[in-house]
Amino acid sequence: MSVNTNHMIIKLLIGFMLLISAAVVHASSLTDMDGNPASIADYSGKGKWLVVMFWASDCHICNKEAHQYVDLQERNNDNGNIQILGITTDGLENKDASLAYINEHKLNFPNLTGTLEAISGIYYDQIGEHLMGTPTFLIYNPEGKIRAAQGGAVPATSIENFIENNSIARYK
Repeated sequence: MSVNTNHMIIKLLIGFMLLISAAVVHASSLTDMDGNPASIADYSGKGKWLVVMFWASDCHICNKEAHQYVDLQERNNDNGNIQILGITTDGLENKDASLAYINEHKLNFPNLTGTLEAISGIYYDQIGEHLMGTPTFLIYNPEGKIRAAQGGAVPATSIENFIENNSIARYK
């Protein structure tokens, strides 16, 4: 082999290793509020629709709309078909702000955290687009397949309607 061929193979191997390490970092970069590793996969595919809400404690819209998702989770606590999962972009370094948000809004669903960069990578891995800000939503069907992604405020009733329409369509 020529020097150029060897050099190209080395570059390709390094690029491949970087891609693999980036995927591993994204997959393992979320934690619960106690710092324990967690992932979206821990909550999806459990027989309920999973609504993932990306939020930030200093997000005006997130603060204004949080009560809707608390109410949605409350309606689905007993025998419902929806589970909410919050993911804050505050990161563990801003845990106090995240916990204050959780307590202020009485969030009744699990919440994970990660850095904005890591969460953006997870979002990109899931839908092939960049995370544009908070709030942003992902919706997974009961089998764990992603069915919707939406940035910006989304009324809880719209989420319920989407799930109802897609649940009915699935069984026709």
